Amino acid sequence: MKLRLGLPKGNLQEATFELFMQAGYRISINSRSYFPVVNDPELELLLMRAQEIPRYVHEGVLDAGISGLDWIMENNADVVEVADMVYSKATPNPMKLVVAVAEDSDINGIADLNGKRVASELVNVTKKYLQDNGVTATVEFSWGATEVKVPHLVDAIADLTETGSSLAANKLRVIATIMESTTKLHANRAAWDDPWKREKLQNVALLLQGALRARTKVGLKMNVPDEMLNKILSVLPSMKHPTISRLVDSDWAGRSPDGELLAHASWVAIETILDEIQARDLIPTLKSAGAQDIIEYPLLKVIP
Repeated sequence: MKLRLGLPKGNLQEATFELFMQAGYRISINSRSYFPVVNDPELELLLMRAQEIPRYVHEGVLDAGISGLDWIMENNADVVEVADMVYSKATPNPMKLVVAVAEDSDINGIADLNGKRVASELVNVTKKYLQDNGVTATVEFSWGATEVKVPHLVDAIADLTETGSSLAANKLRVIATIMESTTKLHANRAAWDDPWKREKLQNVALLLQGALRARTKVGLKMNVPDEMLNKILSVLPSMKHPTISRLVDSDWAGRSPDGELLAHASWVAIETILDEIQARDLIPTLKSAGAQDIIEYPLLKVIP
């Protein structure tokens, strides 16, 4: 039995392949092929536009797929969310669907769009948002390069942005945020009801989320004399508790932070996992508190 999984082609393709590689799935593909090869015989991968994946998952052509919440909503796809995976092309942040106008436009809020023309790739989501806010406007489909249409072709756009840099470069001003969108591993309901496919999907999700979680964390190892252990532990973060183990033949001389010889001190090794952002400032503190032989190392997967 195989699980047929749709992966996004285009903006998310490289980031998705890198995530799968970190999770243990080596994917290779010919530049003209839409059928990637993966080192898991239980997976059958198809590469297609993220905009289409939720529809094919909904219809059962795919057992599952990876696409943004925005495209799941745009397709009105009735699917099962297996995992929320916050990653995108350039940053680990959610995408935003925003309404933007020209910098010098007299449109300052959603109500000002009454009777106006709006361009978007996400026509259905945009129409619903405007209707929910009591706005009657013409929403037309945009085939791309949506930012350049304001103000000459349309009055406003509803467009996805990751960093806002493209909007700023085209002298556009955001007047509202319609939604935030993260990448979703989602499944067809019939496939989710199949015990084998559900377990396979859950295992894939476990590894993918473990890989994402690892990107924000690092491991730290260090050696510490018994005399300094409590001081070190008082400043050392961890996921639960640090791992402490006695060094073999640990009765050897060391030095305190002020250089004093610690003759025949008994030593332990400490290992912990912490947020990467903490490590830079923590390592000098640990050194000052008496830790030695400090090693920081990256992680591939973190699974609580």
